[in-house]
Amino acid sequence: MNQAPDVRRTIPDLFDWVEDLPNLFPWPSPLAGQRTFRLEERIDDDKYVVRAELPGIDPDRDVSVEVEDDRLTIRAERRDERQEEGRSEFHYGRFQRRTLLPKGADGSKASATYEAGILEVTVPIVETPAASKRIPVKTS
Repeated sequence: MNQAPDVRRTIPDLFDWVEDLPNLFPWPSPLAGQRTFRLEERIDDDKYVVRAELPGIDPDRDVSVEVEDDRLTIRAERRDERQEEGRSEFHYGRFQRRTLLPKGADGSKASATYEAGILEVTVPIVETPAASKRIPVKTS
């Protein structure tokens, strides 16, 4: 199914920029401490696919995928159980991302798999949007 681009998805992902806000600006921010992860999303024929980059987690223990109304929410937690001193740029703690489901997505039939650090969530699209139609204008 070839759908027109969704305006919500054509805006660049600001999370790349937001991730570095605490490093760029020293003052407190409402986004300080907010951890994110990278997403890829696409529509393949009759399904919406989201891939989340989540290496180093235990998917059985540390991942939650939920669909509520028209939103998909992925929550994860990366734990660091080592007690070493030193510098680390790895992100530990809780992470969350939400994305809007496309029109016609059936969240009740969503499925998820995890392999090689990538979580893939697939949501079937059951409703086909109406094709565009040119309507002739009659003159009297």
